[in-house]
Amino acid sequence: MSDRKPPPEGDSGDGSGPQSSGSANSGPAESGVADTNGATASGADPGTLRRGFARRHKVLVGLAVVLGLLAASAAGYLYWADQQIGNIARVPVDFGERPTAGLPTPQEGEEDKEATGPLNILLLGADNGEGAAEGKDSASVEEELADGDWTPFSHRSDTMMIAHISADRQDVQLVSIPRDTWVPIPGYPADDGHGKINAAFAYGGPSLAVKTVQDLTGIPIDHLAIIDWVGFRDLTTALGGVRVYIPETFYDTSQGIEWTKGWHEYEGQEALAYVRTRYNLPDESGDFGRIARQQNFMRATMSKLLSTGTVANPIKLTRVINTVTKYLTVDETWDNDEIRSLALSMRSLRSADVEFLTAPLGKYDYVGKQSIVRLAPRQVEALFDAVRQDDIDSYLEKYPDANLDGEQSIS
Repeated sequence: MSDRKPPPEGDSGDGSGPQSSGSANSGPAESGVADTNGATASGADPGTLRRGFARRHKVLVGLAVVLGLLAASAAGYLYWADQQIGNIARVPVDFGERPTAGLPTPQEGEEDKEATGPLNILLLGADNGEGAAEGKDSASVEEELADGDWTPFSHRSDTMMIAHISADRQDVQLVSIPRDTWVPIPGYPADDGHGKINAAFAYGGPSLAVKTVQDLTGIPIDHLAIIDWVGFRDLTTALGGVRVYIPETFYDTSQGIEWTKGWHEYEGQEALAYVRTRYNLPDESGDFGRIARQQNFMRATMSKLLSTGTVANPIKLTRVINTVTKYLTVDETWDNDEIRSLALSMRSLRSADVEFLTAPLGKYDYVGKQSIVRLAPRQVEALFDAVRQDDIDSYLEKYPDANLDGEQSIS
């Protein structure tokens, strides 16, 4: 509370002493009306009158200046954010012949799908292949494709999801595809052209990953977004940590880390280690257990990202935008206007509007010495068909436990 005392009655409080507002009998000479020569009828200088107004109305003038600065800052911030979108790395992607079977028939005169229809975005979490494993700096995906050629296994796709954004932009489904899912990969030089689905990106880059996913799901992919795992690590730091619940203590033999039961707040390298945990899980769920942890952590991350504490904090929001745009790579057909329009159309989205699902397990299997995943044929077709039809509710009515993972999260 301010300890400033109000000015005495009749005092303006600005140091200029009592002020007269004029009398009812004031004539033109007292009213300060300007004549055609720019002087007042009283002969006073207009500049003197303006200064007098400013002295008498310091609060209003100060408020106007503050509002002007805020407006300029907001405009400058929006301009800066727009510039950051332009800094996102772009790579060429061949989307090939997008699937059309099972899709709703477009109505005559229907507007551009990008603006009014559902969107399907393939999300890949990637690292820099063997270089990253050895702690060496490697070329980015953008640099790798600068000459139009992809070096097989220069990068690895550790995570694969389809983000389905409904036509009304009111909800999102993130459908994880287990990295060990056994699929045909066009041109793949092993096992009669079959491999784990993550090998599609590693072997042939973004275009082969898109084609393989479209062939598996029948879902037309509209755009591709790749986030480097280093970017994910730095995002959790920019957010000030992400709080998650671990339901049971276990020891990760691969990373040499014990994860203890209870609530924890992770950021940076520790957060990255948590989402990449894959070995010696309590339920021996392997790929599916790791997906559950990733979804759990992403849910918590999204909740904090969309929270008032982030979006209303200019410093934190600036760090987040800087991090995302620094480590994000998208297909070159996704221009700034489309990204900006999509963001604006989804500005009311909250974490509760995002559902996490996983392509359902049929069984674990082996091909030679490779441990693989075979998906459940009927249920997975029902899931992919629901995405194609932009009607995920029909799938969840039939399989009500499909989006439960057994872990909790909170921002």
